[in-house]
Amino acid sequence: MPRPNVLILLSDDQGPWALGCAGTPELQTPALDGLAAAGTRFTHFFCASPVCSPARASFLTGRIPSAHGVHDWLRSGNITADEGVDWSSGRDRPIEYLRGLSGFTDVLAANGYRCGLSGKWHLGDSAHPQKGYGFWCAHALGGGHYRDYHVFDNGPAMEHKTQYVTDFFTDRALDFLDEHGHGPQPFCLSVHYTAPHTPWGRDNHPAELFALYEDCAFESVPAEPQHPWATWTMTPDERIEALKGYFAAITGMDRAIGRILGKLDTLGLRENTLVIFLADNGFNLGHHGIIGKGNGTYPMNMYEESVKVPFIVSWPGQVPRGVHDGLWSQYDFRPTLLDYLGLDDPEADILPGHSFAGVLRGEPDAGREEVVIFDEYGPTRMIRELAWKYVHRYPDGPHELYHLESDPGEKTNLAVDPRHAPTLARLRDKLEEWFHRYADPARDGAHLPVTGLGQLDAVDTGHGDEAFVQR
Repeated sequence: MPRPNVLILLSDDQGPWALGCAGTPELQTPALDGLAAAGTRFTHFFCASPVCSPARASFLTGRIPSAHGVHDWLRSGNITADEGVDWSSGRDRPIEYLRGLSGFTDVLAANGYRCGLSGKWHLGDSAHPQKGYGFWCAHALGGGHYRDYHVFDNGPAMEHKTQYVTDFFTDRALDFLDEHGHGPQPFCLSVHYTAPHTPWGRDNHPAELFALYEDCAFESVPAEPQHPWATWTMTPDERIEALKGYFAAITGMDRAIGRILGKLDTLGLRENTLVIFLADNGFNLGHHGIIGKGNGTYPMNMYEESVKVPFIVSWPGQVPRGVHDGLWSQYDFRPTLLDYLGLDDPEADILPGHSFAGVLRGEPDAGREEVVIFDEYGPTRMIRELAWKYVHRYPDGPHELYHLESDPGEKTNLAVDPRHAPTLARLRDKLEEWFHRYADPARDGAHLPVTGLGQLDAVDTGHGDEAFVQR
């Protein structure tokens, strides 16, 4: 049987709860709900870091942030200084943050796949195709206004666009399918949306999408008292307006995804295309009293809504239908995809991830014996087992310990309870040993001043502490 095509749909800042099929019935996501019904939806899939650029780098390379060196969202390094875009860092220059590191797309390209990107890159030097991509339509900065933005569309010249950004990148994805969806060569198409990331204002999204939620009570989204570490505060009315925009952005993306899936059907490709949907990182919109993700608080947080993301895999007749409750992470994706496609990974021995291809094949009891997830955001690190979560903050804390079986809402921090000192010590030792094994000392984030305000330069080029925006 020939290898299948691969379609990867990646959203931006979408909480694990933010799908109709994930327990938020007020949110209209019929295309994604249908994709989940036709395949496997994972309920405990984790990002490698609860912020966009590090998570995307880990998803692509299979390395943890302390091995690839991207520790925060990339505030600089996306475009050249003379291209006339007013960006929050003032001036900019291209930095290829993942230079010398391979991605799973490199492996696919080396094995005959035609790889295409349409959407958000946000891993540096956006003008130039990287990591095996031949088709390259990339957002210049990684985010911004939905109707006023710049792209590099298969060429070095930056182009200004005003079309609704979700529809623009969908149209270019459809162009890729029309051009490359035929013939014997399989493709891997990555469609990376900026939705549902801010901004959520009414000038950013079609009025018809807002209209769907004008009378919504948003009863399925908790509104907890403001977290004492919150970095972004809203009044109750402001939060409701934000939810309308957030939901509108997701529904707009869902409609766009429906167009892509429809194109696969029209071209007769759906039966030989592995479709994967996930988000880069999670998000809170009132959960834990936070508006945001990992940097929605300072110190940065590792709450479930921040570190878990929706994850759906579908291939009719091949991937079983159902819901999978095992714990897996973005650094498990590369070994899984290559294993599932029957491709050897030349870096398999140095990467931390495990393949869950057996789950996608419907093999009974597929999984690993010890289920442990690790996460990091600079000096904040997490280890997550089935029952326990421990969050360690270098150098001095505060640390957190939660028994998730009895406290799924992470309300009671047991880190200072002497009765749980043995559990805390066990988890801390395991966390430190794992990061010692997989972190690159030149890129280790444990002692870097990552604050959630952005990264300005590569950390292994002598810049060190100067690579991050300080509070």
